[in-house]
Amino acid sequence: MNLPVGFDLPQLLALAATLGLASGLRLYAVVFLTGLAGHLGWVGLPPGLQLLQSPLLLWGSGALMAVEFVADKIPWVDSVWDAVHSFIRIPAGAALAYGVFGGAETSQAQAWALLAALAGGTLAASAHAGKASTRAAVNHSPEPFSNWSLSLLGDLTVPGLLWLGWTHPWLALGLVLGMLLLALGAVWLLGRFVGRLWRSRRSAPAG
Repeated sequence: MNLPVGFDLPQLLALAATLGLASGLRLYAVVFLTGLAGHLGWVGLPPGLQLLQSPLLLWGSGALMAVEFVADKIPWVDSVWDAVHSFIRIPAGAALAYGVFGGAETSQAQAWALLAALAGGTLAASAHAGKASTRAAVNHSPEPFSNWSLSLLGDLTVPGLLWLGWTHPWLALGLVLGMLLLALGAVWLLGRFVGRLWRSRRSAPAG
């Protein structure tokens, strides 16, 4: 397979995985930070991602990143934001992961790009579901500090994850796997909690 100049296969896999997973947490931060890093020459972007360096996308994603930063700090507004972005983060995560391998003409490279898109969409969906489930559960708490803490943790996780994808591919892939398991665990625990709550309400005496 003809790889983009300056990249090896582990790094491309790590980039696709981190972009996909991080998109499920903070999509606009992923687009802005990746494009900014390429625009400033901090990293070289694969051909399929170089569009992110364009000034129009940088300004647009930067503005949306600022809006998301604020919305994610407000209880229940964050859940509405997450609900709306169920239809945005997942295909965007798939598209970004595809872009890591995109632009190549060989059939093998195109197969890798399609597999990356499938994996990126799956990782974005898992991260999004885990984030939305956790935040919905925390929103039932009367104090806002838990919500703020989780939101700030997400703000810090995304740039750290992207940095690992560029500099330490194998470590990034291991971290992505761990975060994927945590996200799936959060969804499972919330599902059990909702199930118990539903059964207790159905069994409660009327009146």
